[in-house]
Amino acid sequence: MKTIKRLLALIAPYKRLIFLNIFSNIMVAVFTIASIPAFIPFLRLIFGMENNKVLNPVAFSLHPKYMLQHIKYQFAELIQTQSRETALLYICLLLVVLFFLKNLFRYLSLASIAPVRNAIVRDLRASLYEKYIELPLAFYDQQKKGDLVARITSDLTEVEWSILNVVESLFRQPLIILGGLGFMIYIHPLLSIIVIALVLFTGFIIGGIGRKLKKESHDAQNLQGELISHIHESLSGIKIIQSFNAQTIVKNIFDTLNNSYRKKINRILWKRDLSSPLSEFLGVCVFAILLWYGSKIVFSGQLNPETFFAFLIAFFYIIEPAKSYSTAHYHLTKGMAALDRIDTILQMDDKVNPSYPITSKNSFDDKIVFSNVSFKYNNSDRPAIHNLNFTIEKGQHVALVGRSGSGKSTIADLLSRFYEISSGQITIDGQDIRSINLSDLRHLIAIVTQEPILFHDTIENNIRFGRKNATSQDIRRVAKMAYAHDFISNTEDDYQTIIGDRGDRLSGGERQRIALARALLKDPPILVLDEATSALDSESENLIQKALQQALLDRTALIIAHRLSTIKACDKIIVVDQGKIIEQGTHDQLIQHRGAYYKFLILQQSMDG
Repeated sequence: MKTIKRLLALIAPYKRLIFLNIFSNIMVAVFTIASIPAFIPFLRLIFGMENNKVLNPVAFSLHPKYMLQHIKYQFAELIQTQSRETALLYICLLLVVLFFLKNLFRYLSLASIAPVRNAIVRDLRASLYEKYIELPLAFYDQQKKGDLVARITSDLTEVEWSILNVVESLFRQPLIILGGLGFMIYIHPLLSIIVIALVLFTGFIIGGIGRKLKKESHDAQNLQGELISHIHESLSGIKIIQSFNAQTIVKNIFDTLNNSYRKKINRILWKRDLSSPLSEFLGVCVFAILLWYGSKIVFSGQLNPETFFAFLIAFFYIIEPAKSYSTAHYHLTKGMAALDRIDTILQMDDKVNPSYPITSKNSFDDKIVFSNVSFKYNNSDRPAIHNLNFTIEKGQHVALVGRSGSGKSTIADLLSRFYEISSGQITIDGQDIRSINLSDLRHLIAIVTQEPILFHDTIENNIRFGRKNATSQDIRRVAKMAYAHDFISNTEDDYQTIIGDRGDRLSGGERQRIALARALLKDPPILVLDEATSALDSESENLIQKALQQALLDRTALIIAHRLSTIKACDKIIVVDQGKIIEQGTHDQLIQHRGAYYKFLILQQSMDG
């Protein structure tokens, strides 16, 4: 019941189409059931059981007893006034009309459910994608991208088919089963009770197979996610794989996952495929019992042969819907396993620190203060940042220096709230950043990272990213500020050049300058430079340094530096080690202090020299 409620919640926004589908399915059931008694006069005529006896008129009624008598009266009158051949023609025409209407409404039911099915998949895909881009970075630290891709692709496909089968089973099949059973009970109650008991026993056996499928389906979809994740990682790191001759290693991992998935799917399909032949065999057993016992009733004169054949037709009409339930149950089981994986993501809370009252903030006027800030990653026992205290005044350029893994990039991530601090407080103009609307906070900050993230699009659209109303003149202006205009003008299609996946058609320096132009177009009061020049050659670094001088004018900056020569002019240099500040001051003050900063500088000069 819980499963049905969840699916009904998904289809609720599409009530009109669902009502059309329900009405069409009801009409399918009505014309299906109506065709059963229509066979009785046909069988009587074929077996030569009609005579010339004139029957008393019987008024039409929806009561089964009087309905059958009315049909019998009309048929007898037709033979009396016309001929047996004409009567046979009318019966055939009646059957054609009934089956035409049945299949017309069957098509309407399918046509009405198709847009619902596709709309539900679209809505789930949109919700899942929206959730993906809103979840914090801490979530992605613990997830495989390939598995996330599997949830928004193959898992959604499973949900799609489960919805179609369940809706069809919910509204059409029960009506056919109830109508068929009602006709059978009217014909012969005792025989019907025997049939119902046998069908329920058969359904219990088939259902037992389906109940075992959900866990295995869930495991199979998890394995598929791991498989897609490995493929994604292999394609992303193909250069490293080939340079290290690691093709055999990654192929062995792939083969292990691929074979595990194959074995799991085999077990699922064996159980699924068992349901169809098993249900057919059990159905034949039920039919054999019905045929044997029913024939005894006919031989004893308790039931007319043509009525017994109509009883058999009604039985076959309810067998197919009953069998479809086992198929629907299999699809539902797989679909719900997939929906569980999707719901795991959709139910995640992306609203951090809900206890803080959220307010708007559209400007930076005074200073940024880190007060006793500590932070620990979810999968780590050791704090990455411990009791951090420092201030960045408006207009200041503050540099963070330290060894790799000392916590420099983490500090920048905390300022932008990619992660939430464990304790302490970060304020902007005296306001805790946890109380600032997240969109407003990030509007105040632009980030240029060591490895620029670009998209498979034109240069112009990459620069315009995040500010869609920017004009071409705005884009060229910031490109010139970032010293990118000249190389862009020399590309194949100028600003309309497609730069490839992650900007692979450009050099590292070119990618970095486009990323800087993108940040400048945002025009933020606070700029975060996360080792923006560390991976560049000397020529590219010089160009980036010139561009940064332009970018830093009239802006507050937090600069994470690899090359100490680039931060000499900063207003404050903070040296971080193991998440703690060990010294801070200007370049000259730290040189005179001859502490960690001085040692870093001497070591770097010796390496460069």
